[in-house]
Amino acid sequence: MPRRTLFLLPAVVLFFTSSAHAADAPPTFNAHVRPILKAYCLECHGEAEKPKGGLDLRLRRLIVKGGKSGPAVTEGKPEESPLIERVANGEMPPGKKKLTAAEVDVLRRWVASGAKVETPEPVTAGTGFLITDDDRRFWSFQPIRRPVVPSLPTGSRTIAFVTNPIDSFLLAKLTEKGLSFAPPADRLTLIRRVTFDLTGLPPTPEEIDAFARDEAPTAYEKVVDRLLASPRYGERWGRHWLDVAGYADSEGGSPEDPVRPTAWKYRDYVIRSFNADKPFDQFIREQLAGDEMVKPPYPVLAPPDVDKLVATGFLRMAPDGTGAPGADPKVTRNQVVTDTVKIVSSAFLGVTVGCAQCHNHRYDPIPQADFYRLRAAFEPGYDPTAWVPPAFRQVSLYTDEERKMAAAIEAEAVKLDADRVKKQQDLIEATFEKELAKLPAAMKDPARTARNTPDGKRTPAQKKLMQDHPSLNVSAGSLYLYDAKAADVLKTMGEKATGLRNKKPFEEFIRALTEVPGKVPATVLFHRGDPDQPKEKVSPGGLSVLDGPLALVVPEKPTPGGTTGRRLALANWLTDPRHPLPARVIVNRIWMNHFGKGIVGTPGDFGRLGERPTHPELLDWLASEFVANGWSAKKLHQLILTSTAYRQSSAREPAKDAADPDNHLLGRFPLRRLDAEAIRDATLAVSGKLNPKMYGPPVPVMEDDAGVAVIGKENRDGARYKLGDESVPAGEESRRSIYIQVRRSKPLAVLDTFDWATVEPNCEVRNSSTATPQSLMLLNGEFVIVQATAFADRVRKDAGDDPAAQVGRAWRLAYGREPIEKERAGAVAFLRDSAAGFRKVLPAPAPKAGAAKPADAPSPEARALAALGQVLLSSNRFLYVD
Repeated sequence: MPRRTLFLLPAVVLFFTSSAHAADAPPTFNAHVRPILKAYCLECHGEAEKPKGGLDLRLRRLIVKGGKSGPAVTEGKPEESPLIERVANGEMPPGKKKLTAAEVDVLRRWVASGAKVETPEPVTAGTGFLITDDDRRFWSFQPIRRPVVPSLPTGSRTIAFVTNPIDSFLLAKLTEKGLSFAPPADRLTLIRRVTFDLTGLPPTPEEIDAFARDEAPTAYEKVVDRLLASPRYGERWGRHWLDVAGYADSEGGSPEDPVRPTAWKYRDYVIRSFNADKPFDQFIREQLAGDEMVKPPYPVLAPPDVDKLVATGFLRMAPDGTGAPGADPKVTRNQVVTDTVKIVSSAFLGVTVGCAQCHNHRYDPIPQADFYRLRAAFEPGYDPTAWVPPAFRQVSLYTDEERKMAAAIEAEAVKLDADRVKKQQDLIEATFEKELAKLPAAMKDPARTARNTPDGKRTPAQKKLMQDHPSLNVSAGSLYLYDAKAADVLKTMGEKATGLRNKKPFEEFIRALTEVPGKVPATVLFHRGDPDQPKEKVSPGGLSVLDGPLALVVPEKPTPGGTTGRRLALANWLTDPRHPLPARVIVNRIWMNHFGKGIVGTPGDFGRLGERPTHPELLDWLASEFVANGWSAKKLHQLILTSTAYRQSSAREPAKDAADPDNHLLGRFPLRRLDAEAIRDATLAVSGKLNPKMYGPPVPVMEDDAGVAVIGKENRDGARYKLGDESVPAGEESRRSIYIQVRRSKPLAVLDTFDWATVEPNCEVRNSSTATPQSLMLLNGEFVIVQATAFADRVRKDAGDDPAAQVGRAWRLAYGREPIEKERAGAVAFLRDSAAGFRKVLPAPAPKAGAAKPADAPSPEARALAALGQVLLSSNRFLYVD
């Protein structure tokens, strides 16, 4: 079970019991008692093949019946109930994990109230893990039903706020508390908000002006359409999905953290898919089973089919230490497959299937077998018995014709190499003879013999002869010292061979998941998740709780391409419109990335440990609308972004804060800080340095001399001494953050400081912290200082040397508006005083007679303007969306 969950266990049980305590009503079995027993007791008393002591605590009637020692509880008499006595004195459960006092009190009160159950129980319970009707009735396992849009009371003043059904659902709950939406956001706030949301970049002053001038009723809708059509949309929303996929350009799993040289092609596939508004059900199918949707051989695939193969890079994103020196093969291979199941389940199912790797899930109706049933879908591609190390997972797209052409070119190049070697040897011999001719006649034969004798077999006299006459040591490496023209001839011949080889067709590789036709490994359930303790074989399947209405059935025969078809069956099961989870999960994530928090606050956990939806009817309406609109993300964006809820201001009101302190009802727009990528990209955009180049290999990162991860291509020896240039090509350092290499061991400092995604194995939701290192990065970080200087240069170029004009332009670029008079006056005074200070502290050096003219140093005025730029780029007004 994930570490974050362990800390929540007591809190979760209290959540289950809080409503009963609040109303002073007796606890109920299914809602309050059974979750406690499931968390602490059922592994031994109910789910084991033979319950200990014959005591089965899975159902109320079995508890009353008891085990070998008699009834576990006596209705109405907690003081005479062995179950209450043993948990209260800490005798049970064994081990360190004990019930809290609040949990014991829930059990005691339940027994005191008669130990009742609120719904009929199964007549037969079978053995092992029990999934009850109450489990199946849990909200997230219920089919998605399109609810009726709430109708507001006739004459209600809130009706005027309804732009689309989203507003109706939200206002229905707000009006129950006598609340409504906040006033509309002003135009500047709105265009800044929606531009950052859809592109991750600030609006330009020109875009802001155009929106301000457009008096058409559809002016805002036109902005939304323009942004959705922008290629920057795919970069922004592709990055959100890469968090979920656990995207990384390195393997992780070991200190070496080797680079994945072609992982970026999956990143580009994701960006292209979002820009094309690829239907999300197709997007899911391609990532899980793209290779099963095409027929080999891969080198002859059409580009759309190659894209399907690239899409399976999703299944190659888990940390993978199987190629590390000294790694335990069984342990590391098991971990890779386990992490892959976790990524898939959190991304599409929104339930913590990974918690069932070692035992039955303690809270959700997910038996341990379900984890291995899902795992069985992936093991034909991740075959533990025929493991393919990470370095060899490249699928070549070379066609037979290209391979034949490359072989022919190589054969010609080999001939040129041979000619060069022969020419080189002839030139060496000719040069040697010239040097030999300079010796006395008596020394020529001994010198020739010494030279032709391998160094290790030379006599002492021969070694001395060669040392005394070093000119006889003519070699390929020293020929240029004797005959520069000969060296040039050889260089030209070498370049000819190299030029010929450069004409070979480029061999492209992709990192994909594929299966070996006809090879189907058996999936085995591991006792306690230990691969050294295999138990029974498990067939592929889905979640048992859904088996009745929506069972996952895999084909018995191979696909036309020879694969098992298991992952394609899984993908089709997930995208079945009847499935209760994927559409809800995807819609919730999109909502979360617009409002800062999902309708379900735990986007990767729709189970009992997760938060309940604040607006369940809205979630289901959006999910049904999403599917009805062809799984179109862009149509969902349009719906959300054109709602009144999205367009309201973030202004706080005391009455709303008192009634809804956490803003669950969305009576105002949530105040949000920009995420790490948006901060870096917006800074580059405002400074004028942003490189808009899309796609391709990532910009590399390295550690500098201080051990800080920065952009650069490391060029150092084993002792970390610099061997040469470590810079990247000009402009590459200013590309968007989505194109920066994601090294698990070296997160780029400027991004990591502002809560970059931690993909271990993936990132379900990002933190948004306020910490001291962020202030230090803004104050002293090289990136911010360099960009502030560039920002100042841009302002000076646009506005000239007039301080007031400079301040106006700086405000327009950074904040999208003109400064008010107080701000302008204060900033102009800051420029004046700062320049005077720089002039005093850093006077211009006096020129020395005869000395060359020194390079122009920044003037005090330029330094002051850069300091002002740094202030603006570090301010909350710049770092926050509203």
